[in-house]
Amino acid sequence: MASRDKKGRIMTKTEKIKELMSMKNEDVEFSGALADADDVEAIRRSEAADERQLRKMDDGWTSPKP
Repeated sequence: MASRDKKGRIMTKTEKIKELMSMKNEDVEFSGALADADDVEAIRRSEAADERQLRKMDDGWTSPKP
């Protein structure tokens, strides 16, 4: 096993971004007709968390200096 494949290692920023972006594409079925107040709250909180994470990534992103 290569050292980069070890469990518990610290991922690089690029690896973290790739993993986050791949998780955003999860296929999850949701029925608004069957949703209760807890389901709606969970979705709202999830969307807020995604927005915070993306904003945090954008703030830390720096363009290369010429």
